Amino acid sequence: MVAPVVLCVLVGFALAKFKLPYDNKMITMLVSNVGYPTLIIAHLSAGHVEFDAFLVMMAATVAAVACFGVIAFAFLSVVGLSRRGFLSPLMLNNVGNIGFPICALAFGAVGGAYAIAFLAVVLVGVFTIGMWLPMGKVTLGDLVRKPVIYAVIVALVLMATDTRLPTPIDRTFTILGGLAVPLLLLTLGHTLATLQTGALWRGCYLALFHLAMAGGVAFALVHLFGFTGVERGVFILMCMMPPSVATYLWVDMYDPDHAPDVAGFILIATLLSVIVLPLVLAFWV
Repeated sequence: MVAPVVLCVLVGFALAKFKLPYDNKMITMLVSNVGYPTLIIAHLSAGHVEFDAFLVMMAATVAAVACFGVIAFAFLSVVGLSRRGFLSPLMLNNVGNIGFPICALAFGAVGGAYAIAFLAVVLVGVFTIGMWLPMGKVTLGDLVRKPVIYAVIVALVLMATDTRLPTPIDRTFTILGGLAVPLLLLTLGHTLATLQTGALWRGCYLALFHLAMAGGVAFALVHLFGFTGVERGVFILMCMMPPSVATYLWVDMYDPDHAPDVAGFILIATLLSVIVLPLVLAFWV
């Protein structure tokens, strides 16, 4: 299940190493403004999961992010690391570039729909706390200009009313939404190849802490929410994903002093996931 994802990431990595043209900003804009919104609407309007179950998954995701935040805040305070620089990467997982493709491969359309519930919450987090923490202030201006926010609202309305998109629009959104996953994987590989890493030893212990924290939170919340079957598998996998690369971009922009260390943390955690995720799939999920 993980091999196709890793291979796509390696293609993006190779593009960077061979110095072939690759416009990260343009592709990120394309995925954020076209790929993600159409993917969310097309996938959720297809009726793969019940509306109530989707909302429960979103609630569990909010609980997971909140738990990550509380635990990480305490940990960073104890070890004396910057909460402004490291808190958002510890809270927000890479559920778009890695999580959604793996869940869709492992659990099919139903798994993809549950994964989008997790993804929608994290995407909102990336454009709110993910940006506000390194920025050091709260601003809503950028959030209201993100199409993904409106896509989630439209998708929820379609699910709640059991409404299907007209066939031409549905097929168009399906094609455009198909852009998201391959471009995200290529971009992840390209970004990892060009990260300016700092102290990798710090990245190692942060990655191990993140892994332990994620496993504990996943175990507790799966039992608290009573998840079974596909719901359980998707939730565990999404909790176990490495930190979001998008959080590094905000740290690099607003708190550059800590950007190299954050990059090292994300790089080590992402490489570690190549070993961890197959084990999770084989022995836990």
